[in-house]
Amino acid sequence: MNSAKPRASLQLRVGADIGGTFTDLVFLRSDGQYSVRKVSTTMDDFSKGIVDGLTAFLSDEELTPDFVSEIVHGTTIATNAILENKGVRTALVTTKGFRDVLEFRRLRFPDLFSLDYTPPKPLVPRRRRFGVDERMMHDGSVRRPLDETSLDCVLNDLEEAKPDAIAICLLHSYANPDHEQRVTEAVRDRFPDIYVSASIDVLPEIREYERTSTTVINSYIGPIVDSYLKSMRLRLDSENVRVPISIMQSNGGVMSYAAARRTPSRIIESGPAAGVVEAHQLSKRLGLKDVITFDMGGTTAKASLIEDGERNLTTEHEVGAGIQISSRLVKGRGHALKLPVIDIAEVGAGGGSIVRIDPGGALRVGPESAGADPGPACYRQGGTDATVTDANVVLGYINPTAIAGGTVDVDLEAAREALDRSAAKQLGIDTTDAAYGVYAVANTTMIRAIKSVTTFRGRDPRDFTLMAFGGSGPVHAALIARSLGIRQIIVPGSPGVFSALGLLEALPEYGFSRTLIADPAQVSADVIIDAFDQLESSSLERLKDEALNEAITGSWSRTADLRYRGQAYELTVTADTGPNDDLLGMIVERFHQEHERTYGRRASDEPVDLITIRSTYRIDAERIVPESVNIPQEQQQPRQAYFGREQGWMLTPVITREELTRSFRSGPLIVEEYDSTTLIPPGTDARIDEQGNITMINTDLDANRD
Repeated sequence: MNSAKPRASLQLRVGADIGGTFTDLVFLRSDGQYSVRKVSTTMDDFSKGIVDGLTAFLSDEELTPDFVSEIVHGTTIATNAILENKGVRTALVTTKGFRDVLEFRRLRFPDLFSLDYTPPKPLVPRRRRFGVDERMMHDGSVRRPLDETSLDCVLNDLEEAKPDAIAICLLHSYANPDHEQRVTEAVRDRFPDIYVSASIDVLPEIREYERTSTTVINSYIGPIVDSYLKSMRLRLDSENVRVPISIMQSNGGVMSYAAARRTPSRIIESGPAAGVVEAHQLSKRLGLKDVITFDMGGTTAKASLIEDGERNLTTEHEVGAGIQISSRLVKGRGHALKLPVIDIAEVGAGGGSIVRIDPGGALRVGPESAGADPGPACYRQGGTDATVTDANVVLGYINPTAIAGGTVDVDLEAAREALDRSAAKQLGIDTTDAAYGVYAVANTTMIRAIKSVTTFRGRDPRDFTLMAFGGSGPVHAALIARSLGIRQIIVPGSPGVFSALGLLEALPEYGFSRTLIADPAQVSADVIIDAFDQLESSSLERLKDEALNEAITGSWSRTADLRYRGQAYELTVTADTGPNDDLLGMIVERFHQEHERTYGRRASDEPVDLITIRSTYRIDAERIVPESVNIPQEQQQPRQAYFGREQGWMLTPVITREELTRSFRSGPLIVEEYDSTTLIPPGTDARIDEQGNITMINTDLDANRD
């Protein structure tokens, strides 16, 4: 056996973020310098684009695979499998009499006035749902012992069903896992080669439907994710890149390759989470506590909140619903996923969103996207439909000849022809007005996403800074912010690969939970503290297997789910306190405050119930802060840009980020760089800060500011 090669002194950590149009790669050196590369997303096999981009970079830089130390990956493979109904043939084992829980769901409707609302079909059809005779009670007591004969019958039924994956979720197993453990052992013994998920491993929490749905999702996508990760592993190995692979979780932490294969349900929102992680890190460096993140890529635009210095998480998430408007009041479109997810609202408006005229004669943008293939008409790759990118090219906002450092050609005339055909002629207006209409409609659509995480949640967007990134976000950010009354906008360095940078700043993170129904007025703080201690102690062995080859040192953070007695849903608040703090009093008061902020009222005299405790372990890992990168850009001549009928066409300077100074400069300006373009319209001033970020101020809001 050959001895391992000595690792090169200069190390590269690679962040790979797959988008609908481009796959973004960031190569972070151990000295803090980084390089970026954008490659077209390979839709037939996402891993191919990553590996091809990596090997091409190593070749161009004359580096060997020994320089690579880790790959951190954000993927949409799990989400896509559900959206496209391309998961594996899955069976469900549950308590006898409860196999229809996936049909019953929750009585929640995304549109109260829709007469044709139909919930999504269960991921497991009724013929592959089997009940075993047993009954566990909510307090953990056994009402009916597990019937071994019934279990044998279920095993035979499973054999006849020939599933590719099996989900196991027995009633109240969160309170007493004994029956579910025995059933799981029997299933795995009988079907050693089939992917099996048990709710006690995936989600040991109250709520039968959500627990069942989450466990089914884990099995439904498990073999798909497993195959994808194995394929990536083989591709990397074939190029002698034998390094650890880490995967971004939906909660903003990263997990090991092995952990992602076991619980793929935790990477459902892997891709969008990375941008929020990086925005969180940057906001801390800038001293900003309240930030709206705005990420606009080729297919969708996403918004999330950083509030009081912390990312917003939710356990009320749905997958398979397509575009997500983050609202507790708008549910029912998808399959419930009750795992911690960064609270992100998403709308179908990106650079590649297709322009059309609806049957009523109104201009529409998205949610359909031209994607990477064929892409916008202006890319000259076979696309004929007009897109938001085509509109931005016609308006002069985007370079009319080439983008991405000259690697992607742009055809202005093709963009004009597409807009004429898709919109202008049908509306009876000229091409310029049609393009500006597309820009305005796209902005309005994206404002919905921002409102859903602010005004729909009792937050005033004017109290926040807007941080814009993604390939298209900085083109739209200033005017979106102006419409919402937001004064300050931050465009970070390398905005087009910002999410890939977030992959490299994320820390290994593992979440654990336990249902603990208690009345804070009737129990002592010691009971709650002991429950947290037991939860954390029981999780340490699992952590040892998932430490990403790093020392097991880190810290726990604690949260709790509470609700007013009689309510159906909870709110999550922090449960971290000092040694002398009134734990229960602080938790309850935080719940009152969060309820008032979210729903506009508090009921301080009403009894409060604690439902679930959660502990998250963040592993201490040294992370190098990426330094701003300077990718040389060719000097561009000023060009005409259109700013609506009132201001018309204006000769607009086109500059690089480095040409901005610490002093504010008034728009109109266009800042072009390798991975994105920033539009600074009239009425907006911009400067560059000491960290290389562009700060924009909507000065025309100052006169109307309260």
